[in-house]
Amino acid sequence: MINLTGTYECKADAKGRLMISSAFKKQLSAVLQDGFVVKRSVFQSCLELYPIAEWNLMMQKINKLNRFVKKNNDFIRRFTAGVKTVEIDASGRILIPKDLCQFAGIGKQVVLSSAVNIIEIWDKEEYEKVIDDAVVDFAELAEEVMGNTDVDELS
Repeated sequence: MINLTGTYECKADAKGRLMISSAFKKQLSAVLQDGFVVKRSVFQSCLELYPIAEWNLMMQKINKLNRFVKKNNDFIRRFTAGVKTVEIDASGRILIPKDLCQFAGIGKQVVLSSAVNIIEIWDKEEYEKVIDDAVVDFAELAEEVMGNTDVDELS
């Protein structure tokens, strides 16, 4: 499993191409040639960039869902809506399809932010708004999510 670190700003050109930061390229060096999957985020108005190996692990989990249960089919359809495969070109850029740029409101200024094993792709203004306008007090959230658990339960 990949553990990515960092938040980096970049610019998107008129065609939706954006440069992957050299720091992320270095962290992804072992999997760059395999390609990536880009999709809509479930909870935010951003995109998620999965290295193909991480995407395949996610699909293994999803493939275990019973498709004769309607909510499972609904989830699969929604989770995979707009999914596209992308590659990093010789210049170190990825092309974000127009429909996904529209979904995330991606303009010229973009933020690439690590989210453990994937990279979130945000319009810079939206990213800053989400970070600054957090509805939940982060200290309370951190305590609720991480504070009342046995260390062994997290592994």
